[in-house]
Amino acid sequence: MATYQSPDFMKLDDHHFSEEERLVRDSVREWVSGEFLPCVTEHVRQDGSFPMELVPQIAELGMFGANLKGYGCAGMNNVSYGLLMQELERGDSGLRSFASVQGSLCMYPIYTYGTDEQKEKWLPSMAAGETIGCFGLTEPDFGSFVTGMVTRAERKGDGWVLNGVKRWITNGTLADIAIIWATTDEGIRGFVVETDRPGFEARDIKGKFSLRASVTSELFLTDVEVPEENRLPGAKSVGAPLSCLTQARYGIAWGVMGAAMACYDEALQYTKERVVQGGPLAGKQITQQKFAIMLTEITKAQLLSLHLGRIKDKGELEPVMVSMAKRNNVDVALQIAREARDLLGANGIVDDYSAMRHMVNLETVRTYEGTHDIHTLILGEHITGMRAL
Repeated sequence: MATYQSPDFMKLDDHHFSEEERLVRDSVREWVSGEFLPCVTEHVRQDGSFPMELVPQIAELGMFGANLKGYGCAGMNNVSYGLLMQELERGDSGLRSFASVQGSLCMYPIYTYGTDEQKEKWLPSMAAGETIGCFGLTEPDFGSFVTGMVTRAERKGDGWVLNGVKRWITNGTLADIAIIWATTDEGIRGFVVETDRPGFEARDIKGKFSLRASVTSELFLTDVEVPEENRLPGAKSVGAPLSCLTQARYGIAWGVMGAAMACYDEALQYTKERVVQGGPLAGKQITQQKFAIMLTEITKAQLLSLHLGRIKDKGELEPVMVSMAKRNNVDVALQIAREARDLLGANGIVDDYSAMRHMVNLETVRTYEGTHDIHTLILGEHITGMRAL
């Protein structure tokens, strides 16, 4: 097929993105096309394999903790960061997840809630891709109900002892450190836990239909001892891990549109070439109706993400705004992926094309970091002032 053409119906490039923002996007787009897409199919065919050989390149391009300042981070504005996430997910949701977990879920809590010593110890090596992190919040019986977690941290002398199980953890078996959230007598607290500590074990979750180019794990903590210096002192309530999720959800809102745009472009090119009943499939009425709807929804989601990014750069972002964007954009992207897969016909089920890979990935993105229904309830409570039962 021809080179990827990103839809820009409302001319955002000409009127709303700065030269620097376009440069970030185009650099990542070129890298994804040249380095990641040629190898992703083989990793998808394997069971839960991520191309770790690309990590140094990801770091060199400044993709880890890209919107953080100092400590070797790129210090991008949030629109540039969003465009970066968009292009990574155009490659695969697993690629965006890898970078998002490293930056938003692992580097961000150290950056926001850690001591100067913790920041100096961990952030430079994480920005360089030399230290990989994972985020241990979700448990086998507690996903959306974060405050129900049973992982415990008990004081022992000058340190802590952690016991519990975390599940659905991206990068778990790849990680050098884990940001572990646990209940204590004082409430929920966060800890930086080196994964080589005695009692820490990570096991990959096998048999996934979705996010196959990503490592998903279960973490087991059995009497894992960590010193007080590993506790994140600024993280003093459930609001701390939720703030990390807000950062990641922001990236998701942008990222999924990369997947949607990849599916849209692939289907558009395919239907222009596919001859049906004497002419291109793209010339049929129902096909054109589908593309009109797809482009409209992509454009609306682009504008929503862009406005969200500008608000975030002004320091005016509210978590409920991110809930709206995550909820809407993931749902729209999934519907577009399904339509694109349908337009590809039988060819849509083979990995010569990317639509079905994006489609099954987006089923997971719809579920993690706040399910579609959870974000619906967050919005509903904000609108009515009442928590639904």
